[in-house]
Order: sequence, then C-alpha cells, then structure tokens
Amino acid sequence: MLTVNAIAATSATAPLVRTTIERRDVGPHDVLIEIRYAGICHSDIHTVRGEWGDIAYPQTVGHEIVGRVTEVGAEVTRHAVGDRVGVGCMVNSCRECENCEAGQEQYCLNGNTGTYTAVDRDGTITQGGYSTHIVVDQDFVLRVPESIPYEAAAPLLCAGITTYSPLSHWRAGPGRRVAVVGMGGLGHMAVKIAAAMGAEVTVLSQTLGKREDGLAFGAKDYYATGDPATFDTLKNTFDLIINTVSAPIDMNSYLRLLRLEGTLVSVGAPPEPLPVKVFTLFNNRRSFAGSSIGGIAETQEMLDFCAEREIAPEVEVISAEAVNEAYDRVLKSDVRYRFVIDIDTLR
Repeated sequence: MLTVNAIAATSATAPLVRTTIERRDVGPHDVLIEIRYAGICHSDIHTVRGEWGDIAYPQTVGHEIVGRVTEVGAEVTRHAVGDRVGVGCMVNSCRECENCEAGQEQYCLNGNTGTYTAVDRDGTITQGGYSTHIVVDQDFVLRVPESIPYEAAAPLLCAGITTYSPLSHWRAGPGRRVAVVGMGGLGHMAVKIAAAMGAEVTVLSQTLGKREDGLAFGAKDYYATGDPATFDTLKNTFDLIINTVSAPIDMNSYLRLLRLEGTLVSVGAPPEPLPVKVFTLFNNRRSFAGSSIGGIAETQEMLDFCAEREIAPEVEVISAEAVNEAYDRVLKSDVRYRFVIDIDTLR
C-alpha cells in the first residue's frame, strides 16, 4: 500500500482537513498517477455534506484529476510513464452489461465504480483526487492533449464531459437553438462547447451580471430569469435546453420555452425533487430528460474536441489550504468559473 497526502472530510459539518490515505499497490492493469491539479465540483460539496445520502467518513473527494503517470502495471498497454493523463468521475464498471459493451460505462447496469465514495474491487471505499497520487485501472485513465494546460484540463473531466455529452447526444449544431440555464462551472462550459458545435446559444441566468462573459464565450443572447418577461419573450423558442443549476427551479416555466419536439436536459442535480406538470410536456411534444457524464470513449472525444478548438474552462487556481474557503465561495456563486487545487501545495 502507498500512503499519500490528502484532504478529507471527517463529517458532514466539519471543515475539510489535511490527512493521509492509502492507495492500493499497482496491479498488472493499473496506472499510478502523480496528481498535479484537482478541480472542485459542486458534487464534491453535496457529497461531503451528506446531501445526496449517507457516506463513510473520512472521505477524500475530487473527480476532476490530472497529472502524470509515474508507474504502470506489467500488462498496461494504453499508458506509459511520463504520459499526461486524467481521471474523471468513475474508475471502473462491470464491463459486461449491454451498456458497458456499448461504451456507456457511466450507465453500467451493475453500477459503475465512482472515483470516490464507491466500493472498490478490493472492498475499500474509493477516495478521490484531493490527494497527491491515485491508482486507477488503465481503461479508465484518459489521455490529456499537450495543448491543454494541466489546470485547465482538470474541470473538463467532469464539467466538460457533463455538458458535452448531452449537447452531442441531442445534436447541438448549426440551425439548432440551444439555451443554457445557469452560468457557473457547468454552464460556462456548456456555452463554449455548444457555440463551438455551431449552435445558436442563449444564456438564461438569474441576473445579467455575467452577460459580458456569456457573450464572450460564444452566446448570441443573454436573458435574466429574474425578469418574468423573459419567459413570455422566449416561449416556444429552443430546440434544446441544458439545465446546469443544482438548485430547485420552476421546471414548467422552462419547459414552455421549448419549441416543437424540444428537449430540456438536466445535468445539475439539486437534492430536492423537480415537479413537472405532464400537460406542459403534452404541448409541443416536449421532453424532459437527464444526462450523466460520458463514457470513456466519449470523454476522450471531448478532450480532443476541446484541444482542437482551443476550448478551456475559466479557472481560479488555489492552494490546498484554501479549499474550505473555496467551498463557501462556490455556495455563494463567487467563482468565475471553476476552482482548481494546485496539488503541489499538498505535498
């Protein structure tokens, strides 16, 4: 076993603290990664605070992980020592069900193994990327293109693929009108990716405070949802709406913005239920859907897409000591647009 430095939650209410955790020995199919940067996702906060269910403490979270390979197992063929690599939200799956065989490991019918809070193959609880090293099966390690800076690559492993996957699946592109609800860590990536795909993008945010950013990222229009007139102005307008917020919103108001056969996809995950009136769906044959992350192949496709089009998240790099402050700022929407921990400050 390898003992490494980490940041962990010891309870749902206590601040995160420095600690050490154990990583398994490198097996024949494993890759040991020296982590350079780890992004902070709102999911991390929901998880450590018990908002998505009980977890075992102490728990190290973080599923936006980039670094370099420092050791490979005897049978590893996909990666080599020195490679720039990343790890996202999952580190294994059954690989046998029809979804896994279709390259949709994120929807593994037997449950994929999450990067943190999941039961690993050796029976231990997985621990995430707020740490100096991680050991991962080679099949769940991504290649990070050289043109993407480490600190910018980290959020792509969650925020990037979480928005890329539904935009790709529901065919965002030329001639399609796409609305993005929320302009946070997920939302700003949705705007950049949808615009790069050729879609006509509109941002729907509570206020116009980030309008200048939204337009710079590729949006054509920007509306304040705090203004009731917005929902009258934009009725029957969009082919696709990506809802990125992790708080309850009036789904029926947003569904009415869809044109014929339009789809609203939620990628944000508030703890509370989101009520939907069926008659709102009947009108215009609208759809309300959800989307998780992407499979491994699609995540690599996303990384290559972003490298080719020079798409990167806007990040604020912080030290390990600033994680608790960063959590508070995330909850206040006081970040533009993703915190990334410099793991060198943890060594």
